[in-house]
Amino acid sequence: MLIAFGTDAGVFRHGRNAMEFQYMVEAGMPPMAAIKAATYHTAKLLGKLEQLGTLEAGKLADVIAVDADPLKDIRALQNVTFVMKEGGVYKDEARKD
Repeated sequence: MLIAFGTDAGVFRHGRNAMEFQYMVEAGMPPMAAIKAATYHTAKLLGKLEQLGTLEAGKLADVIAVDADPLKDIRALQNVTFVMKEGGVYKDEARKD
């Protein structure tokens, strides 16, 4: 059984959907399984695995980075420091312009 990340329930303020990672882990899901629910499994269930879901040449480059290891503390995914969407950088807290 595959579980996909995402909800349309109004359980938290818009922009706080990364809290779903924490809820999945608190419910017993291993951190990597929660991350795959937001990436690989969601792309597969939507029929978009050829374009999304993994970091591979030829796929859309939607990437985030955090300052801590989310496998040790899944809440790290609630503090994103870098965002790349379709190859363009939209957020980079390490960059000093």
